[in-house]
Amino acid sequence: MRNLDIDLLRTFVAIAQYETFAAAAARVVRTQSAVTQQMQRLEEEMGCALFEKRGRHKTMTPDGVRLVAYAHKILALNDQAVQVIQTGGPIEKIRIGSPHDVADSILPNLLRRLSKLSPELQMEINVGRSPFLMDALRDKTLDLAISTRYDDAFPGIKLRTSPMVWICAEDFIFNPAAPVPLVLADELSLFRKLSIECLDAHHIPWRTSYLSPTLTGIKAAISAGLGVTARTTELLDANMRVLTEADGLPRLPEVAFYLYVQPTCTSAVLRDLFDSTDRIATRFGPPFM
Repeated sequence: MRNLDIDLLRTFVAIAQYETFAAAAARVVRTQSAVTQQMQRLEEEMGCALFEKRGRHKTMTPDGVRLVAYAHKILALNDQAVQVIQTGGPIEKIRIGSPHDVADSILPNLLRRLSKLSPELQMEINVGRSPFLMDALRDKTLDLAISTRYDDAFPGIKLRTSPMVWICAEDFIFNPAAPVPLVLADELSLFRKLSIECLDAHHIPWRTSYLSPTLTGIKAAISAGLGVTARTTELLDANMRVLTEADGLPRLPEVAFYLYVQPTCTSAVLRDLFDSTDRIATRFGPPFM
């Protein structure tokens, strides 16, 4: 059984991340020729070609692509073991923010992935509103945040989009001839903005039936039959239903959920999470070094 050299894997991951030998060399503080020699040694250890030449550039072979995921895990465990033994305690604490809307859907999956990357990791969770989560990133009181706000000032990844729908109580009687009784958040809310813009664009009258700055208050008002709100499908409970164009309400846009990381964060675990997510999502903003 062959033993893989950690230094070689670290350079290999840098090449996967920065896509060229030259950029990876700068990252690992080696010359480009030294990086080339390292990759030749890694190919000898693996017994297969990890790169192939296409024009003037080298790209990863299918075997190389497969090795990337394992290399991330090996490096994460290596770094974790060294830090745990040296410090005698957990390697680090990660501060994570999430909107209420996806605290039961996107957030658990994110926490699960972080835990697999570093079982000793301490995680501090802040469930709040997207504008405040973005402020916390700016203030450096969060390391990682899920948000509905697009901001290319931060290294970001578009995780997914969710359908936005009109929601009311199961037994709510909707009258399309009357102004739509809206259950709204305050003026900071993206959902408030999109729902009002949509109704105004279709010349549909509306009125504020209930106003709450919290998702808990909005859900309570909907469950009580006080009106209609526009939200992603994550809000739906068993005692709620969706109003559609057949009921006289216009189609709403989708809402995107983004993952942001604090640019100055030096966490190797977050870098591994970000890089692995980047392979299946759309990255934007400055690079996360």
